[in-house]
Amino acid sequence: MSSIAFFIFLLIGAIIHEYTHGWTADQLGDPTARNAGRLTLNPVAHIDLFGTIILPILMLLSFGSAFGYAKPVPYNPYNLQNQKRDPVLIGLAGPVSNLILAIILSFVIRLMPINQFSFVLSIGVYANILLAIFNLVPIPPLDGSKLLLAFLPESNFKQNFERYGFFILIFFIFTVFQYLAPVINWIYSLLLGAV
Repeated sequence: MSSIAFFIFLLIGAIIHEYTHGWTADQLGDPTARNAGRLTLNPVAHIDLFGTIILPILMLLSFGSAFGYAKPVPYNPYNLQNQKRDPVLIGLAGPVSNLILAIILSFVIRLMPINQFSFVLSIGVYANILLAIFNLVPIPPLDGSKLLLAFLPESNFKQNFERYGFFILIFFIFTVFQYLAPVINWIYSLLLGAV
């Protein structure tokens, strides 16, 4: 039950995360996501076969917990009002949306009696914190890389970092990712306390 709830909350969180990227880009002058039909909460528009289905199932079977990602929402930096600042805002929008969702769910939990439903909602809190923290890791194609790369000058390092980021990310997932658990657990405890 909890694995299914976790997967469902990951899917919902990833869709809201990507929608928020597109909405933010649209607000900053880039209609690319809207024109591509991605400015929607319809899950079909955001599902990535590997990131939304295969990777979470593999992680669940291998490690007992899972994470994944939705198809990234496209944006054209040349349409943005401020080409230096706006990609950073777009990059932050997704993780911030997940933290806001985790906060909303934690408030709902605090207003209700402790029962099976509050337990399921607490899984949603954890899943959204996980999505936010994971996406802030500064490795392409994650949002954290957009923040890092915005401050780096154009160079071969930057191009190679973007080109090989997926392989670095896979290495990170299987070796270093476990060390993010204390951060995720701390935020989870902060939001839910002794509930």
